[in-house]
Amino acid sequence: MPINQKLSEDLKEAMKAGKEFETGVLRMLLSSLHNKEIEKKGKGGEPELSDEEIIEVLSKEAKKRKEAAEMFNNAGRAELAEKELKELELIKKYLPEQVSLEEIEKIVKAAVEKTGAKTVKEFGKVMAEAMKDLKGKADASSVSEAAKKFLV
Repeated sequence: MPINQKLSEDLKEAMKAGKEFETGVLRMLLSSLHNKEIEKKGKGGEPELSDEEIIEVLSKEAKKRKEAAEMFNNAGRAELAEKELKELELIKKYLPEQVSLEEIEKIVKAAVEKTGAKTVKEFGKVMAEAMKDLKGKADASSVSEAAKKFLV
């Protein structure tokens, strides 16, 4: 079942069950996907989103929640950070399973070898190559840290 269809079905179930928190998060996700469709249509493209584009939107939403939780924790607002983390957990249900740190390092090492990068100046090449395989499966900050290990 396509991800956006699964989101719609889960929204209906959450509404029937009276789960306000889940209903709100799922509505927000569907709204973000709808906005992406409108943006794509405005650029002259087919408004239907591919699974890859849906995963990209969901990854951005997950990243927003993660960053917001960190900011709330730093500001001493644990209750707001907890809410953001609960939203993040719900979003993660719709994302592909994240790869392990070892797997990330293995793919980054292969990207370094493939691009022939030796210095930090070639960091962008390595990131571009590694993210081809890891898009949606790992966050860019983890890939970035792994890439920095291999480049001098």
